[in-house]
Amino acid sequence: MSQTQKLERRAKIKASIRRKLSGSAERPRLSVFRSNKEIYAQVINDEAGVTLAAASSAKLEGTGTKTDTAKAVGSAIAAAAKAAGVDKVVFDRNGYLYHGRVKALADAAREGGLIF
Repeated sequence: MSQTQKLERRAKIKASIRRKLSGSAERPRLSVFRSNKEIYAQVINDEAGVTLAAASSAKLEGTGTKTDTAKAVGSAIAAAAKAAGVDKVVFDRNGYLYHGRVKALADAAREGGLIF
């Protein structure tokens, strides 16, 4: 499978997911973006078009595996969301498989106190 096919496949899955879920003031969307080097997470209120909290591996110090880094980002986004007054979120895996780094981030966010 070529890189273009992978991106097109992910775009179709992402569009399908986004048709079904949306973030609100009561339950914002926790969106995950994964690149080859970094992983990013945002808590977004789609009704107002506002990002309430964000965390990324680019801002974190430390070395380790990519999965360990994803766990640290999950903990950081949970803390940032709690500071913004958010307890419940809708998880948006953004077209990625719920496996590996995405799953590690989600599990760490749950351990940090986010409910989804």
